[in-house]
Amino acid sequence: MVQAFRHAAALAVFVELCAIGSVFPALADEPAQIVPRRSSRAAAAAGLETQTVLRVDSSLVLIPVHVTTPYGSSVTDLKKEDFTLFEDGVQQTITHFAQDDAPVSVGLLLDMSGSMRNKMATVCEAATEIFKFANPDDEFFLVEFNGRAKLKIPFTQDWQEISSEIARAKPFGLTALLDAIHLAVAQMKHARNMRKAIFVLSDGGDNHSRRNLLQLRDALVESDAQVYAMGIFDADSSKRSTEERNGPRLLNEVALETGGRDFPIHTGSELDNIGVQLARQLRNQYILGYSPTNAVSDGKYRRVSLKLAIPSAESSVRTYYRRGYYAPIQ
Repeated sequence: MVQAFRHAAALAVFVELCAIGSVFPALADEPAQIVPRRSSRAAAAAGLETQTVLRVDSSLVLIPVHVTTPYGSSVTDLKKEDFTLFEDGVQQTITHFAQDDAPVSVGLLLDMSGSMRNKMATVCEAATEIFKFANPDDEFFLVEFNGRAKLKIPFTQDWQEISSEIARAKPFGLTALLDAIHLAVAQMKHARNMRKAIFVLSDGGDNHSRRNLLQLRDALVESDAQVYAMGIFDADSSKRSTEERNGPRLLNEVALETGGRDFPIHTGSELDNIGVQLARQLRNQYILGYSPTNAVSDGKYRRVSLKLAIPSAESSVRTYYRRGYYAPIQ
């Protein structure tokens, strides 16, 4: 009870810093104190039941899968036999199956462009929801972007540093969203954890990237990172620029290709529910592993599809998973 109270209080401090920083930036220098939840190692030490983290060699293809009801609740009681995987239409044998709360390497992408000027309080609340459900063994990095993308904080487990930087954000300029995601993908090469996720806090408008969406798709597939977009939009669509009006489509397209999801935010009241959904999707995943029947190292894209062997699966559940990968080159 005491630990939960301290956690809630620490997150409240972060939100307050965000609000102060948007009006009095000079007063936002004190870092927020964020206390993460119990780690898997700590739980094991306390005698709590934990599940084994999957560790496999590079010849295995890993497909993270999240299954929900039509209303968004996670389906957590499925077995290996309930899944059937196909690669380029050929059924594969699932040799590894796990469902656990493994550590995640997370990249936070913070939109600092001028269109975000009146949305920073919502951004801070969205970041709070991400931190609230994080594992202490997770690692984070922060990329800020406006007309150019910049790695502001490399991988760290120091949440105070990340939260303090977000609270001091001062939006201005144009938007290079696709360039920011490319930079995040490059940073993911230094990740320590098998599972990787990129969180985009943005209105989705892009008007200054040097790279295009096709190049971004290839980079994302190769990175093995799932994209979760928290699109922060004006409720009144007439106030949006052309880039902002295209934002929801762009964010949704990027997220779904990687097995992630887009969570559009129009009001702060939606954040609690969205935070819970994000936590469920990131933490309640099945990890399916298989050795491809096509062992040719030709560097070509292999398309993955999945079916569930449960009655009326198409109407009763929804699945989110990686749609493919690039084969290695010999």
